[in-house]
Amino acid sequence: MSIPTPHITAKLGDFADTVLMPGDPLRSKFIAENFLTDAVLVNNVRGVNGYTGYYNGKRVSVMASGMGQPAIGIYSYELFNFYDVKTIIRIGSCGSFDKDLHAKDIIIAMGACTNGNYASQYKLPGTFAPIADFDLVKRAAELCEKEGVNYKVGNIFSSDMFYDDANSGMEWAKMGVLGVEMESAALYCNAARAGKKALCICTVSDSFIYPEENTTAEERQNSFTAMMRIALELA
Repeated sequence: MSIPTPHITAKLGDFADTVLMPGDPLRSKFIAENFLTDAVLVNNVRGVNGYTGYYNGKRVSVMASGMGQPAIGIYSYELFNFYDVKTIIRIGSCGSFDKDLHAKDIIIAMGACTNGNYASQYKLPGTFAPIADFDLVKRAAELCEKEGVNYKVGNIFSSDMFYDDANSGMEWAKMGVLGVEMESAALYCNAARAGKKALCICTVSDSFIYPEENTTAEERQNSFTAMMRIALELA
């Protein structure tokens, strides 16, 4: 497919080598306005805002993914394969299953479990284990230590369902999975297939252990700044 695509109107070269990818378009706007200099809007198809600017002199882009594996699957595929983006760092919110993680703590997703079928497209004779780029994981952990941010590195669960009447998330928790979100597995699959790099850094917005700490929509949009700074330093 040639560019622009049905989902991205940017021209080749409009995106930096590294793209930060929050789920929420308002979070991408917040990052562009508060962390980047000389930020330029390069995409806004369907309200999915994408910007390219500079952070501490380094060119970096930020673009929303929307919600769920099909959405991030489309955007990350096009960025990796059509726009020659080298690295995508998802910066999102998640629910935590872990007693040592509280609201606004960070999960660095070394691997992504899923109840979805995204990897079935590859027709593999078995189950593929989507994982992050190790160098990005290592550097993100070091930055969390430097920032004094409480964090854990481990598996995350990319669920295709937000409303889970069976409460199956707690079964994943029994396997040591740290939390749940809806995008990382597809991102990691696309990175593996394209030979590119990816990482998911999630801020805990909701806790299955400490529900009284759950954050508001406005807090999720504007206050997860430690995660944003760490991702920008990685870029």
